Amino acid sequence: MMRAGVLLALLALLGACDQAADAPQRPRTALEFPLPDRPVAKIVSNQFSNEDARDERGEAQKVMDLANIRDGMTVADIGAGEGYYTVRLAERVGEAGRVLAQDIDEEALGRLARRVERERLENISIKPGAVDDPRLPSDSFDRIFLVHMYHEVGEPYAFLWRMWPALTQTGQIIVVEADRPTNRHGMPPPQLFCEFEAVGYSLIEFIEKPDIKGYFARFQRGEERVEPGAIKVCSSN
Repeated sequence: MMRAGVLLALLALLGACDQAADAPQRPRTALEFPLPDRPVAKIVSNQFSNEDARDERGEAQKVMDLANIRDGMTVADIGAGEGYYTVRLAERVGEAGRVLAQDIDEEALGRLARRVERERLENISIKPGAVDDPRLPSDSFDRIFLVHMYHEVGEPYAFLWRMWPALTQTGQIIVVEADRPTNRHGMPPPQLFCEFEAVGYSLIEFIEKPDIKGYFARFQRGEERVEPGAIKVCSSN
């Protein structure tokens, strides 16, 4: 007859195996970074809303104005989806500028590629990313846009850490999000600030923007990037 202690140990092991099976598989490249202490929204769509509705409230124009997007800049649109911001950024930076559209949804990138070809937008490049790495070239971007997508990043600390080298010396990260819980496809501002600061970024501007159904936040690199093992996880409580 199996002893009670052995039986309890076996049940505990089986329970742990079930939990491991239910847990999402982390990329090996992310294991040195902590996981966030908050829900991560599932990716349900690569479009926040239809483009006509967004243009009616002047969303892209207002955000680009706030971000000081000018002719000749190099910009990355992360989580580009089907390109609402990508194509408008391309028009704003002009022929002398460049826009890199990145997403982990390769089907959406395929649709964006066809759109870019159809509209003959020659200053746009398209590149797939990873859940823990935007895979951006170093020292390249004046602005990096994260629009209504940061709440879906499953490895935020690794993602932000690997984004750091892509900025130019005066480069900035632009975040547009809704002020609501992450499991409702938003990001409470204090949580956003904490996670960026945990990696070493500094908040330089925050504006509530009900007219674009969200808020605008601007970050730059701080004095130094925090090493992966020294990152302090932000609590959502």
